[in-house]
Amino acid sequence: MFRPYPTAFPPRGWLLTFPPAGLYNPSISASMTPSFDPSKVRRVYIIAICGTGMASLAGLFKSSGFEVWGSDVNVYPPMSTLLDGLGIPVLPGFRRENILDARDRIDLVIVGNAVSKDNEEVIAMQEAGLPYTSFPDALARFFLEGRSSLVVAGTHGKTTTTALLAWTLHACGKKPGFMAGGWLKNFDCNFQAPGGDVFVTEGDEYDTAFFDKGSKFLHYRPYAAILTGVEFDHADIFRDLDQVRGVFRGFVESIDRNGFLLVESSDTHGREIAETAAPCRLETYGFAEGADWRVSGYRVAGGSCSFLLSHNGQAWGQLSLPLAGRYNAENAAAVAALCAHLGIGPAEVAKGFLGFKGIKRRQEVVGVKNGVTVLDDFAHHPTAIRRTIEGVREAYPGCRLWAVFEPRSASSRRRVFQDSFPPSFLGADRVLIAGLFAPEKIKPEERLDVARVVADIGSLGGRAELIEGVEEIVDRVGRDCAPGDVVLVMSSGGFGGIHRKLLDRIG
Repeated sequence: MFRPYPTAFPPRGWLLTFPPAGLYNPSISASMTPSFDPSKVRRVYIIAICGTGMASLAGLFKSSGFEVWGSDVNVYPPMSTLLDGLGIPVLPGFRRENILDARDRIDLVIVGNAVSKDNEEVIAMQEAGLPYTSFPDALARFFLEGRSSLVVAGTHGKTTTTALLAWTLHACGKKPGFMAGGWLKNFDCNFQAPGGDVFVTEGDEYDTAFFDKGSKFLHYRPYAAILTGVEFDHADIFRDLDQVRGVFRGFVESIDRNGFLLVESSDTHGREIAETAAPCRLETYGFAEGADWRVSGYRVAGGSCSFLLSHNGQAWGQLSLPLAGRYNAENAAAVAALCAHLGIGPAEVAKGFLGFKGIKRRQEVVGVKNGVTVLDDFAHHPTAIRRTIEGVREAYPGCRLWAVFEPRSASSRRRVFQDSFPPSFLGADRVLIAGLFAPEKIKPEERLDVARVVADIGSLGGRAELIEGVEEIVDRVGRDCAPGDVVLVMSSGGFGGIHRKLLDRIG
């Protein structure tokens, strides 16, 4: 494979590139949907508008002067509040008349990936002959076209890394557009319309739509990308690790050959994919001695970390980040390296890092009552759980740490992580695991055996309990917690409002 390695990156002000059509193949492309001219689209209807990504996309369109409205069956905060604040109407429920009564006002329909081909509005849309596309294709054609597309991909850490990159570029005056899978506290939002010629996107490997089963990030055609690592996840759509590696390979191959890729140095799968598939310049980052961008002198104090970042053996800059955890230092190193290649110096990057407020549901302090701190985190994969516990340990040295976990995601409810879960919890003093969320949606022979996970944690020297319900967990923690304890709640969903219930019980 042709792999040019440019001797220099674009100068300050960087050359903007967007590969012409045909250089990437998002599995089933938009050519399988009715064609449309983006320049003639001014009125957009979105099916399943209250999804995190879909609401953000609606906000991007609205902020850019389009007329936007849509429908959903799940109309509740925070996305319903976001849409209401933007003045975007939401029709409750999926109904044929929502489409047919407005067919003369709709220039384009965008279909969410949770929407099936049997959806009433999808059928009506096709009967009316309206052009339609997916969320990632719309994002690419309306907001990435003509701009430098910067994409953060990987099984773990991509939301925080995307947020930090977007904020740092913003703090340096680049006016980036961005879309992330989490809520950025600096912007009180998870998207921003571009004010310049760069756009930062969290690259999701999940599938695109019922008419396009390729991964979302195959549409984004990055000029530059960060690959945080590759592991098996999303057991509801991927068969095994080889299939996951395959879609990440497709993503790497889609990078502009004049651009560059940064990959975490210690991740075996990510490095192998990058070294054999990247058509562009490749550099590594991380703690390893051989990393091109190496982190050293790592220290933690008061929930923040600091480190020296070196490039090819030469000190580049001393950086601090208001987050703890070695994995957060790695994420920050990737962001700094990307910024450096875009002509941004260490002093500007350091200033941006210091102003970063983080994102919701990532080691987020929900509250402190009677000396007990309750944290909320999105972790649901064994690696993410282990790293989150390690980071909390660093931020709260000497605490008694409770890890409260709900198996809720499609993968965490399945047996694929049966043997991986137990060791991931060993950094906690007390482990409480809830019963499976909606177990009826998983075949009995595929379900995670939570009781066995708890038993295996015990056999490894940990202390764990299976407590099925939220109220029972709240009662257990409330009875036995003490001042100085930290309660880390981990779930990919709302977990029955457990965070506030814990604070009320402790109080």
